Amino acid sequence: MGLLDQIGPVMVGPSSSHTAGACRLALLARHVLGTQPRAARLVLHGSFAKTAQGHGTDLALAGGLLGFLPDDPRIKDALAHAAAAGLELEYVTADLGDIHPNSARLELTGDGEESVSVLGSSLGAGFVRVTQVNGFDVHVSGAYHTLLALHTDRPGVIARVAGVVADDDGNIATAFSARQRRGGHAMMSVEIDKPLAGYAVEYLRSLPYIHWLRLLPEVMRGSEERVTDAADPPAEGTWAGSEVEP
Repeated sequence: MGLLDQIGPVMVGPSSSHTAGACRLALLARHVLGTQPRAARLVLHGSFAKTAQGHGTDLALAGGLLGFLPDDPRIKDALAHAAAAGLELEYVTADLGDIHPNSARLELTGDGEESVSVLGSSLGAGFVRVTQVNGFDVHVSGAYHTLLALHTDRPGVIARVAGVVADDDGNIATAFSARQRRGGHAMMSVEIDKPLAGYAVEYLRSLPYIHWLRLLPEVMRGSEERVTDAADPPAEGTWAGSEVEP
């Protein structure tokens, strides 16, 4: 048992589940979008819906969408900061089915009209789990650097991505993939111990069977190791890994 298991995360309160966890979910959703959201429809489920204002869930979600970490004192004024940034927020409640009671679906739109839908849960003590992105099942804990890739379902794609990670001296903590149908679109979520080098990311993006890719940072750290706003590392160097195609 670690110290976090005993006393919880460093955060702006009052609740590790309803504020710290909510902030981290929103921060991950921001990185899934890949830019500052212009508008957000936040669908609150279960206890999130019941205690949104009382436990500061509304403030924490707004803060995470702005790039704040759970210990950022600006969370207390997150709605004002959102208005100043031109971020339109809509909070609604709904029954999202048989999922964790501390759950929300974050529907985000960016300036370029790109939109994403992210479903996730706050598990307690500030821990979170993103379970769906744009309708695809994923596994994202926020405890690792995570690669999300929408790709064609075909033999060898997962092995190709794993090979790129290995060639960059990365170590995979977890890997999960779900597809719409055989031969259709699929999404993989790969949690990695370190961020991929920029040239490895650009190589993956250049592959014709990978249609969309995001890198999500770790979000389980405090202010001593701030999460950078740009999840993608700089593209330095050229890819020197193996070129075997699936």
